[in-house]
Amino acid sequence: MSDTLSYLDAPPHLSGSPEKIAYKMSSGQGPAIIWCGGLKSDIEGSKAIHLHKWANSHSQTFIRFDYFGHGESSGLYGEGTISRWGQDVVTVMDRLAPEGDILLVGSSMGGWASMLAARARPERVKALLLIAPAPDFTEKLMWANWPANIRQTIMTEGVYFAPSDYDEPYEYRRALIEDGRDHQLLDEPFKFEGPVRILQGGKDDVVPPEYSKQLINIITSQDMSYTLVKSGDHSLSSPPDLYRLELTLSELCQTLSQ
Repeated sequence: MSDTLSYLDAPPHLSGSPEKIAYKMSSGQGPAIIWCGGLKSDIEGSKAIHLHKWANSHSQTFIRFDYFGHGESSGLYGEGTISRWGQDVVTVMDRLAPEGDILLVGSSMGGWASMLAARARPERVKALLLIAPAPDFTEKLMWANWPANIRQTIMTEGVYFAPSDYDEPYEYRRALIEDGRDHQLLDEPFKFEGPVRILQGGKDDVVPPEYSKQLINIITSQDMSYTLVKSGDHSLSSPPDLYRLELTLSELCQTLSQ
């Protein structure tokens, strides 16, 4: 596994200055596997590292990166938007794996970002592995369930700081909500014909199973499976979960190589 941290030039965002995307990459055979992490996750997440090690042991090209405002990449997290993070996936594809097939692995918010990237580059993205995917979460999981006072705070003050189990609260800005509304996916068919595999924890209190199951009905692919891990949480990072994840990834790589 490559532990070399590198940086990729990315388009400007709000500041107008060029940005930098931090990434780690190992080159091998195709398809190129690109890890798209969740909200506020970074390049050193347990699933990303585990799959990178698996890819190296199987001589597969693997890329993991930090979105704008995440980890070692440039930018402020609070200024990030869904469209920006989806564009980061496209930038990584175009610059680091400019030829050959792409297999996107999207976790939680990364499921949304990877689907946006697949729609932007349908000729390149051949398969999707989605872990507790959360497309439209800003509108349908957050905004729809927030009380009136939180909605009012965002609309008048432009930002809401939600308590979290980590060192700092989650920062949700009005721009994130409004941008998310412009990139909703669950309200119409999503044209994608490659294989799709979804892994979902039955005890996920962030993305409920009934939410991610909606993808079964909107994605047009006929080669699609949905696996409910009855005791699994949102992260699906236990040793059995990681083993299941690598088996699913291996099966997808074999399918694409046929």
